[in-house]
Amino acid sequence: MRVTPELAADLAALLGDRFTTAPAELVAHEGSESHFDPTPPEAVAYPISTEETAAIMAACHRHRCPVVAWGAGTSLEAQALAVKGGLCVDFARMNAVIEVNAADMDARVGPGLTREALNDYLRDQGLFFPVDPGANASLGGMASTRASGTTTVRYGTMADNVLGLTVVLADGRVIRTGGRARKSATGYDLTHLFVGAEGTLGLMTELTLRLHGLPQSIATAVCAFDTMTGCVDTVIETVQSGIPMARIEFVDAVTAAIVNRMDGAGLTEAPHLLVEFHGSDAAVAEDIATFGDIARAHGASQFDWASRTEDRNRLWRIRHRAYWSCLASRPGARAIVTDACVPISRLAEAVAETQADISASGLVAPILGHVGDGNFHAILMIDPASASERAVAAGLAKRISDRALALGGTISGEHGVGLGKIGMMRAEHGEAVAVMRAIKEALDPLDLLNPGKTIP
Repeated sequence: MRVTPELAADLAALLGDRFTTAPAELVAHEGSESHFDPTPPEAVAYPISTEETAAIMAACHRHRCPVVAWGAGTSLEAQALAVKGGLCVDFARMNAVIEVNAADMDARVGPGLTREALNDYLRDQGLFFPVDPGANASLGGMASTRASGTTTVRYGTMADNVLGLTVVLADGRVIRTGGRARKSATGYDLTHLFVGAEGTLGLMTELTLRLHGLPQSIATAVCAFDTMTGCVDTVIETVQSGIPMARIEFVDAVTAAIVNRMDGAGLTEAPHLLVEFHGSDAAVAEDIATFGDIARAHGASQFDWASRTEDRNRLWRIRHRAYWSCLASRPGARAIVTDACVPISRLAEAVAETQADISASGLVAPILGHVGDGNFHAILMIDPASASERAVAAGLAKRISDRALALGGTISGEHGVGLGKIGMMRAEHGEAVAVMRAIKEALDPLDLLNPGKTIP
């Protein structure tokens, strides 16, 4: 037991009934969207302030107890699982919008606030937070994994949209990084050290986020292509033409067939692009016309344009639900989801070779992704009880990662490392892993924060 009776007594005195070892609470925090086996924590704490979080961390430091942060439990690489036991710190009750500065287009929020809740709050102020990973994830979790998603091509990742943080360190100290100014030339960039650290360096208790103005006009389209190469060449030419796409996604023919069957999408069983433009009425109309010309030159057909909110939402709901639709298409299946990201010029090659590997493997594995930034996902569906299927999928996932590195890319464009990709970190980063380990040991010498994850 890492949560000793003495530590439990300290935390109960601090938190009252917001510290719990109830079996139902442990089960609720034992799994995620990943394919990894459930690993329940020994106890769960629900802080409501930075001060409480600091006191929790100081107590765990005294008693040498591992700590794992919990947001919404939507991670795909087991970042939130308590693989070493210990305490789960659930930030669900630190979910306030603390402050919105409309003139400066920034906001201070708690880590447990979800992106959808923030955007609901901002809507009547003409602002929105753009990072959209497809799940209603917590903003603290999104920052911890350096999440991105469908809008990255225009608005960037969490790394581009987090201006500052309040962080509790492993020994209970509290630091503040960054701020509301749009630039600074002082000191090390600690904000971006913690963004993407997956909770291994500190616990985020407050985030200062960059906001954006709601566009006057939004238009969405879906179109089919004969080949994946046509999709990618359309994207490359659109980017080179300077057309400011807000989103540009692709799904392969296998995905199209599945979402037709599971969601009534009505797509041709062929590769598709889904694209969205934001701007003034005139700018969006011009962008639509130019994109249409480029796409048709590369073999696009069956354009379906939507400008009404409900029609746009229907198209993006199909894309956002694609992962769950794929799982539902094989009842009882789990998925090993790959997350390779390559230079856009190598994307068609990477996808074609991955499709060949999938065909040879015998697995059903739809491919979809964020074609605008070279990020694609193969959803390797397996029977979790089948050791042979799991082994085939693991080998296929490694080949996809190896290929991404060979093409100048990365093993993870947005899902992070967690447990799933820790074995590939040295292949991507080489000696830089030793530098990362030195930073980890300097800030968390007892290895209490999310141990066993991210850094080999």
